[in-house]
Amino acid sequence: MFGAILGDIIGSPYEFDRGNKSKEFPLFSSESHFTDDTVMTIAVAEALMDCASDSTDDEIRQKLVDSMRKYGKLYPDAGYGGRFMVWLNLDPKPYNSYGNGSAMRVSSAAWLYNDMETVRRMARLSADVTHNHPEGIKGAEATASAIFLARTGHSKADIKAYMEQEFGYNLNRTCDEIRPTYFHVESCQETFPEAITAFLEGNDFEDVIRTAVSLGGDCDTLTAIAGSIAEGFYGVSDELKAECRKRLDGRLLGVVERFENRIR
Repeated sequence: MFGAILGDIIGSPYEFDRGNKSKEFPLFSSESHFTDDTVMTIAVAEALMDCASDSTDDEIRQKLVDSMRKYGKLYPDAGYGGRFMVWLNLDPKPYNSYGNGSAMRVSSAAWLYNDMETVRRMARLSADVTHNHPEGIKGAEATASAIFLARTGHSKADIKAYMEQEFGYNLNRTCDEIRPTYFHVESCQETFPEAITAFLEGNDFEDVIRTAVSLGGDCDTLTAIAGSIAEGFYGVSDELKAECRKRLDGRLLGVVERFENRIR
């Protein structure tokens, strides 16, 4: 989960195409802060940790709704989209979204379960409570699947092939081909392929983060997705984890530490 949160924090100053499309930038600055990506990542993690092993799909959905609404209301200014705000405050029913929010918040599902079938089931359920459009569900499943493959020792070639075969993503463009014309877009289908391409081209965790930010666009979310996959493949250094902890309050950090203890 550190990978997703660090991606969000590091990418936050450059959201809405505010970066210069370069990998050369300070990893942290006074503008580096967590956004809705972090809040919802933590909310999903808490919900899944609170579910019993024999919970039904409906019970899991309700845990997710309750947790996401709780944290959304605790952090009302984190930068949620308009339709999510309606869901959060007025009407918690799925709204057929294919936005990238389903992919940025799903990382815990890939660590809490130890088989692909369960990982994908939990990813589907985490998306289904809001982003129940097929592309929204696919983005969540693909992200969780990539993280699971990364953390269980699969090669980048294996991960790329699985994404193409299972989900039909076109991953043939390079970052250099994506970068010049990529702009702020919030759909799964125009965020996940770019995020995983940054992971595939990166040489280590930090390089993945820098590559993702350099693409521009909705880069706190794009970098949260890329960072979540990179954590599974490379791990995250103690130094970067310490920087992450500095930028979370006690409530959010408590869930992160509970999660870390759970997956050890």
